[in-house]
Amino acid sequence: MLQAAVTGLASTVFFVMQGVNSGLSALAGAVIAVIPNFVFATLAFSHMGASATAKVLKSFYWGEAVKLLLTIVLFSIAFIYLKAAFMPLFVCYVLGLIVHWTAPLYFKQS
Repeated sequence: MLQAAVTGLASTVFFVMQGVNSGLSALAGAVIAVIPNFVFATLAFSHMGASATAKVLKSFYWGEAVKLLLTIVLFSIAFIYLKAAFMPLFVCYVLGLIVHWTAPLYFKQS
């Protein structure tokens, strides 16, 4: 949720500061960062428990493969069909990845 909130805010800033095309491009970058991570989490954590170790490992591999393919497809759609602006798209995408990587530092449980 933090990833979606931060990238959504950044998309709004691009929309206000640089116009509709930049705002939509930034929103596309946000979607490309958030949706594949959500799909990965859904697939990877579909099995739990020590008795399902093989299923857990297999679901992590499948989740990562689907995440990678979905990211490629979404980038292709953004550039081919949306004619997205390069800079806003990648700024929001990288911002989404940075939030994803640093979130455990802020929400560390004792």
